[in-house]
Amino acid sequence: MSGKLIEIRWHGRGGQGAVTSAELVAQAAINEGKYAQAFPSFTPERRGAPVLAFNRINAEEPIRSRAEVYRPDIVIILDATLLGILDVTSGLKDGGTVIINTKKSVEQIRAEFGINGRVATVDASRIAQEAGIPAVNTTMIGALIKATNVITFEGIKEPLERRFARVAERNLKAMERAYQETVIRE
Repeated sequence: MSGKLIEIRWHGRGGQGAVTSAELVAQAAINEGKYAQAFPSFTPERRGAPVLAFNRINAEEPIRSRAEVYRPDIVIILDATLLGILDVTSGLKDGGTVIINTKKSVEQIRAEFGINGRVATVDASRIAQEAGIPAVNTTMIGALIKATNVITFEGIKEPLERRFARVAERNLKAMERAYQETVIRE
C-alpha cells in the first residue's frame, strides 16, 4: 500500500471478533514502528448484530483524527451476508481493496453485488472451523496481509501470542493458510 495514512473499516457481526482484529492489527503496526489506532463504532451491539471497527495506520507521523473512517482504503467483511443488507463499500477510495470472507469467487461477488476494483476473497469460515477456531477474525488478518502488506506476519506474532496464549499457534496457522488461499483480482 502506498501513501502515508491507511484507513481500514472492518464489517462483522457481534461475536465475530472485528474489534479484536482491529486491535491486533494496530498492535502489529506499532510493533513494526508505525503509528496506529484501533477503535469500534459506538453503537449498542449484541451478538449477531452488525458491528464496525476501524484502523488507521501511518508509517510516517502520529495520527490526529479520532473520527470514524468514512473513506477507507481497505474494507474487510467478516460475514458475507452483510453484503446484502449494508453498503459495505460506501466511501471506499479509488484504488481501494475489499477483502471478503466468502465461499464465492471474486467474479460471483462482482456480479451479485456490483463490487468493482480490487477484490480479495477467502473462505475464512472453513479455514477457522478446520483449525478449531471459534471466530474468523484472526484468519481474515492473513487475507489482509496478502492483499495489502499493511502489516507483516512478523509484526502480528507477538500481539497474537499475548492475546491468545495457548491457542495462538492455531490462530497463526489459520492466518497463514488464509494468506495462501486468498484470491485477489484487480
